[in-house]
Amino acid sequence: MEGWALITGASQGIGQALAAEAAAAGWNLVISARGAVQLEAVAAELRARHGVQVTPAAFDLAEPSAAEALWAAALTASGGQIGVLVNNAGLGWHGAFGTSPEGGAQEAEVIAVNIRALTTLAQLAVAHMRAAGAGRVLNVASTAAFMPTPHMAVYGASKAFVLSLSEALAVDLAGSGVSVTVLCPGATDTGFFDRAGTGTMRLMKLLPMPKPEGVAQAGWRGMMAARRIVIPGAMNTLSAFGPRLLPRALIARLAGVFMARSR
Repeated sequence: MEGWALITGASQGIGQALAAEAAAAGWNLVISARGAVQLEAVAAELRARHGVQVTPAAFDLAEPSAAEALWAAALTASGGQIGVLVNNAGLGWHGAFGTSPEGGAQEAEVIAVNIRALTTLAQLAVAHMRAAGAGRVLNVASTAAFMPTPHMAVYGASKAFVLSLSEALAVDLAGSGVSVTVLCPGATDTGFFDRAGTGTMRLMKLLPMPKPEGVAQAGWRGMMAARRIVIPGAMNTLSAFGPRLLPRALIARLAGVFMARSR
C-alpha cells in the first residue's frame, strides 16, 4: 500500500474518478461528500475492486468548521498517515449576480466550499505534510479560473482564487518535500451543470465534454509528477491560455456569450 489519501467531493464525477485512480494505485482512502448513502456505495465498490481500505466521511463543507472536522476524522481513520489531499469538492451557481435571495445564498455556499473549505484543508494538510517531510496536494480549479465568467461570476472568481493559491503554494513549498498541483479541467460530463442550474449553455454545445475518468487520470498523474498546473485536452489548454492574448474586456464579453443559456 502507498499510504492514505483524503479526497473530497468523491461521491460522483471527477472526485469519484480520482478516488478510483488512487485506489488502483494502492492508496487507502478517506472519501468525503455530502451524501452518506452514495458515498458508502462508492466506498464499497472501491474496496471490492481494489482491496484497499476506504473510510467514507459525510460532511457538508459549506458548514462552518466542517473542514476541520473532516481533517480530524481523516487523521483518525488513517492513524495520522494522510500523504495526499485532493481538494475536489466544489459548487457552482448560474444566474445574474445580485438579483435574487436564492442566488445570494447559493453564491455564499460557493464561496464557503470552493474557497474557505479548500483553503482550510490545504492549511491543515500542508502543516501535517511539512512535519512529515513529504506529501502531495491536488486542488481542482477549472479553465474558468483563467477568465471572467459572466452568469457564473462567483464560481469563476472562486476558481481563479484556487489557481492563484495553488501556484503560490507550489513556490512557497519548494524544497519541503510537499508539492501542490492545480487541475484545471474544462466542461466535463458530470452532474455539475445540473446542480449549478445552468441548463444547456452555449459552451456545452460548442465543445465536446470529456468523461471524468480521463480528467482524473491526467490530474492524478500530474500530481504524482509534481506538476504545478494540469490542463487536460488541447482545446482546454487553448481556452485557458488564449485569453492572455486578447483584451480582458473583450474576453469578459465573449465569455458572457458562451456562458449564457442556449435557447
